[in-house]
Amino acid sequence: MTEKEIIIEQNGIGEVFGVNDVNLEFLRNFFPKIKIVARGNMIKTYGDENELEYFNKKMSLLLNFFERYNRLTINDITEIMNSEKENIDEIVFQDKEVLIYGKSGKPISAKTPNQKVMVKEFAKNDLIFAVGPAGTGKTYIAIALAVKALKDKIVQRIILSRPAVEAGEKLGFLPGDFKEKLDPYLQALYDALDDILPPKKLGMLMQDRIVQIAPLAYMRGRTLSNSIVILDEAQNSTINQLKMFLTRMGENSKFIVTGDITQIDLEGDKKSGLIHAKNKLKNVDGISFVEFNEKDVVRHPLVKKIIALYD
Repeated sequence: MTEKEIIIEQNGIGEVFGVNDVNLEFLRNFFPKIKIVARGNMIKTYGDENELEYFNKKMSLLLNFFERYNRLTINDITEIMNSEKENIDEIVFQDKEVLIYGKSGKPISAKTPNQKVMVKEFAKNDLIFAVGPAGTGKTYIAIALAVKALKDKIVQRIILSRPAVEAGEKLGFLPGDFKEKLDPYLQALYDALDDILPPKKLGMLMQDRIVQIAPLAYMRGRTLSNSIVILDEAQNSTINQLKMFLTRMGENSKFIVTGDITQIDLEGDKKSGLIHAKNKLKNVDGISFVEFNEKDVVRHPLVKKIIALYD
């Protein structure tokens, strides 16, 4: 009798095995001739060498499916087990418009005209400016593109940043330590990540610093290589801050800068680095500017009307 082992990532055990191991119990029905034992994040199998090899191939397909779609149901297992294909791309019908699959297999794709332009420009250029009003999905699509690049192993990490600029409230009056004071300014980035990645997966990526979130001031002195780097709310960066950020670009990196020049919270006579960059870098090869408008709004229908009236 031969013995083989398969290791499953800790963050995926619950979804792969299913509630009360329902997926694992269902999987056993397809392999009556081998013994399948789950111990922690390991599956041990005992039986004939050929049977174990076949089980390993199918299990590899199931794990690839879970990695891509963030789900694994009884129907998914049935479809994969009954297929003779050896590649997950050939088994599952893929919508070419889908960027990635979020939590519970939610398909995430560019929905509006300029979101689609942003996706195309990202493929062609290493520096993208996505400029336009709130609610147009600039940040969300940027993070979806970053997570896809990480999953496809195009980059090794994602770095998300924002200027810590107050919108009518002072940082010092917020309760807590320095991190707790800064977290509210970075919450929109957390929200997008939470919607795209399962909580355990996100927690492990942040713990391993594969996903990093930091205020813009923390970018100084760094060289950011093999990364997707996103600067959100860039309208609240000064000219020098944005210049500092853009010059962090290292080898095999892509930068995405998002912002809304109608919502600048800089104090006094400070000039927005985003407005300056639009004029300064507009015609540089390798840099793309995508202009969003109220037609791209994907929030409540009233948001479109509010933007139009304020404009």
